[in-house]
Amino acid sequence: MDQPGGPSDRQKVPGAILFMCAMNAIRSPMAEAIAKAMMPQVYIASAGVRRGDHDPFVDVVLGEIGLSLGKREPQTLEDLEDDYFDLVITLSPEAHHRALELTRSSAVEVIYWPAADPSAVSGSRDQVLSAYREVRDGLERMIRERFATRPTGAQGPG
Repeated sequence: MDQPGGPSDRQKVPGAILFMCAMNAIRSPMAEAIAKAMMPQVYIASAGVRRGDHDPFVDVVLGEIGLSLGKREPQTLEDLEDDYFDLVITLSPEAHHRALELTRSSAVEVIYWPAADPSAVSGSRDQVLSAYREVRDGLERMIRERFATRPTGAQGPG
């Protein structure tokens, strides 16, 4: 079986993509920021099953590659202005189950990219930041591989 985002999984870029995780505080907003930088022509949003709190470590690791969430706050599916997406990419089991439930009677593609929750890591600030960087870099790699896009910011030449 191919890995998510692998070569046989690469497809035409959809017109609208939603990234979902449990609380829209870490994984899905990182994926949203990265994907928007790589694919500015695509409508991209993110949401959580539940509302989370802003996570300052996300700002740090996105800033390292020249990206920012700005004043964006975590949001739930109910907060979305537009609820039509061609593709929903879920990053946590809870989000995946919810997305499948919501799209069972529609033609929306739902794929699951397991992404660890870096907030579960304890230790020094450097150890925690390292966990956030691993998630950021993994998301960037999966987005780039799935949609054949170029690297963002400090991750490599464009």
